[in-house]
Amino acid sequence: MTIIIDQPHFGVEEQEKKVPIDETIVTDEQKELLLNGGFLVAHTNSFGHTFRDYDAESERQEGVENFYRTNHINQTYDFVKRMRTEYGKLNRVEMSIWECCELLNDVVDESDPDLDEPQIEHLLQTAEAIRKDYPDEDWLHLTGLIHDLGKVLLLPSFGGLPQWAVVGDTYPVGCAFDESIVHHKYFKENPDYNNPAYNTKYGVYNEGCGLNNVMMSWGHDDYMYLVAKENNTTLPSAALFIIRYHSFYVLHRSEAYKHLLNQEDVENLKWLQIFNKYDLYSKSKVRIDIEKVKPYYLSLIEKYFPEKLKW
Repeated sequence: MTIIIDQPHFGVEEQEKKVPIDETIVTDEQKELLLNGGFLVAHTNSFGHTFRDYDAESERQEGVENFYRTNHINQTYDFVKRMRTEYGKLNRVEMSIWECCELLNDVVDESDPDLDEPQIEHLLQTAEAIRKDYPDEDWLHLTGLIHDLGKVLLLPSFGGLPQWAVVGDTYPVGCAFDESIVHHKYFKENPDYNNPAYNTKYGVYNEGCGLNNVMMSWGHDDYMYLVAKENNTTLPSAALFIIRYHSFYVLHRSEAYKHLLNQEDVENLKWLQIFNKYDLYSKSKVRIDIEKVKPYYLSLIEKYFPEKLKW
């Protein structure tokens, strides 16, 4: 089945809507995410800091930096090739999308400086925020729900991969590591850093080759993309692009690696940039009534996926 989706209009109306807040009188409750009439960006994360502030002196800052040190040292071109080959077999288990959502109750992302809640909370916060602002784009609601399901790689039944091989910002391997990548200094210990085959602007790639031909650092993004694609989802290409590249922050926030994009990537990036503000700024202590929204998401899963998937 082919799904045609309208491209979003990009102008002033598509920018993040921010509301001036007098910090001297506002209550903690009022600082929470406001969703009526458009998505309003929260000022602080669950720890009281600005979002994606990797230098803030929070209780998780040291752990997050240590995570990225290990990640940057070990994510090599050869490592990614091995992981894609191994996990591309999809021979771990067969289960439904919702069953996978429930598994994420046991997962906390150690790379995330903004959240310490179970992942299913974040999935539903993201999906429900999108649903309020884009009520007619049901594919985007479902993408919000499933975008992080690949984090089941952390669980023993999926190999119990270490956090550095599952979560965190993603970036291309096989070419130079862009300096805008968070904690870039630790790449100097990566074997690819001094390999002339991999340490130039293009490395093993060509101008405009398309991200589909680029190897990304291994993690939950690429794994969930493989699961969706190989199980013949009918989600549009923009959804698969979001799933695969939602952690590719240096592209959609810093515009790094744009020389590798083809025209389809450029069009899909517009949807990813819309999605990103919901993925990032919907992280809060607001709870979602799971049983209330579950029937709606089950209907979307039935529409776009088979009953059981190979993982």
